[in-house]
Amino acid sequence: MQSMKNFLGKLQEKVDFSKRFGIIQIKIEVDAKEGDYPMDQKIAVLFMPDNIACTEEKTPLMLQPILFCPVLTWMCAELCGRGIERLFIVSDVSAQERMKPYLPKDADVTFVDGAKHAEELLKLLEGETGSILIVNGVVLPVGVFSGGAVYSAPADACCDVLREHGAFAAFPKGCEISKGFLPVGDAEELRAAQPMCRQKIMEKHLANGVIVMDTNSVYIDPRVKIGAGTTLLPGTILRGETVIGEHCTIGPNAMVRDCTVGDFTEINASQTNESAIGSHTTVGPFAYVRPNSTIGDHVKVGDFVEIKNSVIGNGTKISHLTYVGDSDCGERVNFGCGTVTTNYDGFKKYRCTIGDDSFIGCNTNLVAPVKVGEGSYIAAGSTITDDVPADALALARTKQTVKEGWAARRRALLGKKEK
Repeated sequence: MQSMKNFLGKLQEKVDFSKRFGIIQIKIEVDAKEGDYPMDQKIAVLFMPDNIACTEEKTPLMLQPILFCPVLTWMCAELCGRGIERLFIVSDVSAQERMKPYLPKDADVTFVDGAKHAEELLKLLEGETGSILIVNGVVLPVGVFSGGAVYSAPADACCDVLREHGAFAAFPKGCEISKGFLPVGDAEELRAAQPMCRQKIMEKHLANGVIVMDTNSVYIDPRVKIGAGTTLLPGTILRGETVIGEHCTIGPNAMVRDCTVGDFTEINASQTNESAIGSHTTVGPFAYVRPNSTIGDHVKVGDFVEIKNSVIGNGTKISHLTYVGDSDCGERVNFGCGTVTTNYDGFKKYRCTIGDDSFIGCNTNLVAPVKVGEGSYIAAGSTITDDVPADALALARTKQTVKEGWAARRRALLGKKEK
């Protein structure tokens, strides 16, 4: 218990909320408990530190990223995942709009004016039953002792403190210290905490059946979800609201950001962004999937292929050296090497539509807007500017001309000039 008191002393030296909100934690009872969330706990009150209103040039600590995820986003998502249904965020009114983009989209959030928080919280908490979780400042939701920065207390006891002191100026009667949070006081401490957070996140996925070949070379955003049996190879970076299915292989040297990936899919040495990728699909090596793309099941996106804002149907093969932009591609389409959808005329972007079972020959240009019918063939080297009917053959290239002996005569002529 003496170590707890020492930790609390250091915490109160670092995080002083009395300047803005009048929160002075006078003492902690010696018999206070360290516990998990009570089953009846549905509300959390978060006190944001003073620097939340920093300028754009200086990001406040609560909005700074750790493993690509802003602290506020991670903390709120973790609370909601543990059963918290309502978040009361106490802050400067001027900072509330800045915080909104960092909150989970489906979270039930009520902002409370820091200058009037006692009065407003009383209105919100009076009549509530069960336990309230109180979060004082910037904390990281990793499995360590919180040192009093996070605690829970009965709703009526919280109201008693607010009536008596006009603020959370003391620990409410019956409070319990909540474990699982690490308080941080500045950017340096946030950086120092990153290796431990990375390890905690890694341990969670390993316990869920994810296979990581080299834990020292893989980085996982705390928001990422990964299915059992998936293998992460060295150099893998998973960011944002990414969801990876089961039995996938990601890497080596792959970056997946804000994507959903189906089961049994492989992403090898490639980058995918803000897109959906189906099951039993292969991406890479050296492919680039740009935002707003949907790639189906049993699709091959091969080496040096770029896909942007396009739909790729099931069973389609885009094996190499191809750009598919602003296009709607059907199922079982075969793209030959060097195919380009020329979607931009310098002013506007246009879409291509490619029907099921089409065969696009190598080195083809599809000049959008153009439609390629189902089951059609396009000859290699064609530049297609008009729609192609279903089951048709389209050729758009000049007739080959052969001049016998031309090369030999040219070499002889150039050779004489050099002499």
